[in-house]
Amino acid sequence: MKKFIQLYKRFERFWHWSQALLIFTLIATGLEIHGLFSVLGFGKAVLVHNVAAVVWSFLLTLIFTWIFTTGEWKQYVPSFKDVDNVLRFYMYGVFIGEDHPHHSTPENKFNPLQRFTYIAVIFGLLPLQVITGFLFLFFPELREMGVIGSVDLIAIGHTFLAYSLVAFVMAHVYMITFGKKLSTHLKAMITGKEEL
Repeated sequence: MKKFIQLYKRFERFWHWSQALLIFTLIATGLEIHGLFSVLGFGKAVLVHNVAAVVWSFLLTLIFTWIFTTGEWKQYVPSFKDVDNVLRFYMYGVFIGEDHPHHSTPENKFNPLQRFTYIAVIFGLLPLQVITGFLFLFFPELREMGVIGSVDLIAIGHTFLAYSLVAFVMAHVYMITFGKKLSTHLKAMITGKEEL
């Protein structure tokens, strides 16, 4: 008989999928704003982009509040334990069908490489993306107050961070296929349960 553990809480799954939807919306509208295609038109794309960005900012505030008030911050504390085995698995073992050396538990969900990656993304890239976005959004007012003279570096930074986020999302989607079955990790993030 199969045994399952509750790995991801309901709010965790809610913010994961909500954030995914918002990020895909921001990527699509951002690409349209940059002129790669036209579906909504420039004006509507900017509006949708800005609304999604504000909603995402509120969601990130909830996420950070939840992480720090529930003790989930411990999941992100860097660890070098078994990092060599995890590296070896990603570079070699996954291609020959070896089992993943890290077994997730509710108290230890992330392997060492995930911890470093999520720290960089959640506590570095995402806040910087939001900050540069708001600097961009309120640039006219900030320029008038004499805080910022030019939007060029902010635009370059915001775009660079956006492409970094796209790279992370692509790697993240690819790596969910590293479970016992292609759908194992995806199912866990939908149901919250993972098979032991």
